Amino acid sequence: MSVQGSQGSIVIGGGAFAGLALALALRQGLGPEIPVIVADPALSMRPSRDPRATAIVAACRRLFEAIGAWDDVRGEAQPILDMVVTDSKLEDATRPTFLTFAGDVAPGEPFAHMVENRRLIDALVARTEAAGVDLRATAVTSYDARPDGIDVTLGDGSTIAASLLIAADGAKSKLRERAGIATHGWDYDQSGIVVTVGHERDHEGRAEEHFLPAGPFAILPLTGKRSSLVWTERRAEAARIIALSDEEFHSELEQRFGLHLGEVKALDKPRAFPLSYFVARSFIAERLALVGDAAHVIHPIAGQGLNMGLKDVAALAEVVVDAARLGIDIGQADVLERYQRWRRFDTMAMGLATNTLNFLFSNKSTLLRTVRDIGLGLVDRAPPLKNLFIREAAGLTGDVPKLLKGEAL
Repeated sequence: MSVQGSQGSIVIGGGAFAGLALALALRQGLGPEIPVIVADPALSMRPSRDPRATAIVAACRRLFEAIGAWDDVRGEAQPILDMVVTDSKLEDATRPTFLTFAGDVAPGEPFAHMVENRRLIDALVARTEAAGVDLRATAVTSYDARPDGIDVTLGDGSTIAASLLIAADGAKSKLRERAGIATHGWDYDQSGIVVTVGHERDHEGRAEEHFLPAGPFAILPLTGKRSSLVWTERRAEAARIIALSDEEFHSELEQRFGLHLGEVKALDKPRAFPLSYFVARSFIAERLALVGDAAHVIHPIAGQGLNMGLKDVAALAEVVVDAARLGIDIGQADVLERYQRWRRFDTMAMGLATNTLNFLFSNKSTLLRTVRDIGLGLVDRAPPLKNLFIREAAGLTGDVPKLLKGEAL
């Protein structure tokens, strides 16, 4: 068994958005003196074939600009210029608009962009390689923490002597499990159906969120006459829908999508993803930090899941770079505790908000529908409150890390 790297290396287990963005931010902030290694078997699968798309809020777009990755996807990113929210039953003939949002957090700066996942992953892989990050198409299989470091063993048999291991290996994180970090949360008995559709008329950058009794039906604009749908149903109903023939699926889709953009057509095979909520009881362990879905998973009703992970990235990168510049051991407990304090309250608050929204909108109660529609109407007539919601959704409130302000570390 060979030992590679040097004391002070940083190993990131997981090479999706959070792991790659963190690697690039650390490499830029720390320079070449501290090696950064990303280990993930999925790195062998290039180019990415992820069919999904993601809303990147303004703060996280600033992060990508600061680490140099946004220029690579700018031309393929669709700005969300405005958003409408409706509340109706599936059989309703019309869907009255209860809430509208203008799309700018500042003049000329949309509060979010839609980006296809595969484009962004491929851009991040190319950028990290060019920056000198060591990408390994293998998994972290085990590790042993000691007072002055952590020995990380990879699936290819190599061992890296590091100062810090970062778990960015998703909701079913093996690294979190090995650390003995429990999670608390629950299953929603809902699935999110994801599919890309084409339509006759231009969406003009408008996002739509239709609250139906089974859950939200979100139409999110992509470049060209295309949109990405995130369609929430009860688990059994979602399984039934994605198993339908093309003609039967089109009928279900048209009933929910409507005809305001002309004829609509699925451009790929619909897929269903189970929805749940959990937060890790601790975001850190000895010489280990959790980021992204390894630390928390929330309901997609507010479109904040990936963006919450990128906020973790910005906070952890800043904490580690600050410590390194002061000559402090980057993996020691008080450094990691600073990261945890920074992120845990915001994560819990967002989890509470999405749980509450899901309860309020994913039900058939006529009374709740009346109450929430009155509430939406009041918000719509209160511009200062709407502006606050937009800035919150864009990730620009609270104690914002430098990268989310667009500032380099």
